[in-house]
Amino acid sequence: MELYLKVRLAVSEGMTRRQAAKHFNVSRDSVAKMLSYSTPPGYQRRSPIRRPKLDAFVSTIEQWLEADMVMPRKQRHTAKRVFDRLRDECGFTGGYTIIKDYMRERDQRRQEVFVPLSHPPGHAQADFGEATVVIGGVEQKARFFVLDLPHSDGCYVRAYPAAVAEAWVDGHIHAFAFFGAVPQFPTWDAFNAFLEEQCRKRQRDRLRGESETIGERLQRDLAAMRPLPASPFDACDQASAVVTAQSLVRYKTNDYSVPVA
Repeated sequence: MELYLKVRLAVSEGMTRRQAAKHFNVSRDSVAKMLSYSTPPGYQRRSPIRRPKLDAFVSTIEQWLEADMVMPRKQRHTAKRVFDRLRDECGFTGGYTIIKDYMRERDQRRQEVFVPLSHPPGHAQADFGEATVVIGGVEQKARFFVLDLPHSDGCYVRAYPAAVAEAWVDGHIHAFAFFGAVPQFPTWDAFNAFLEEQCRKRQRDRLRGESETIGERLQRDLAAMRPLPASPFDACDQASAVVTAQSLVRYKTNDYSVPVA
């Protein structure tokens, strides 16, 4: 959708269709199609795809995805999670690509996609998400910070009790330390050790259509990024407070004890 809008804007500002096709690395037919509609038109497949290894598991996948509708968006099943569950719980013997294709086509049945976006190495995107977690046997909401390097699809995830400014800064500090470098241009749109390990394991995955793993592509991201600062920034909120006779200090409605000599 972003590329769609960029092409329409460029042509409206005087760029020819031929120039737009060359500049955005798309065909002239795609440019003409983008200019013909104010929004991408949907499409319908004429005949269903037959997947002998997958068809018996489609109903199970759909049940999982339907159950996802009551979960936070960023905690729903990904293609990798569906593949892992089918393999471990249902005896699925097919490949990951079949699952990924099914999930992608399911999401795109009402939307036309022209070309994938291209991201330069070393750039990053950061955001907060929400997840339902169980801590001490109690189900509760948690916020998680995500920093993604879209060129390689490498990412870092860290959980926090709340999406506050301190967590936002602290998340960046840990993400930069995790990668060992600072991105060129960040874009801002117990549990933590597990998430870090999953981020590292994911670097061994290979995206469809790529000959390199995420970790191998990540090396170009890291080479294009800035080095870490010599002294890490302290992600905290500084405020003045008065210590009570009980050696307590109040901060944001909570009382904390302080050392007593």
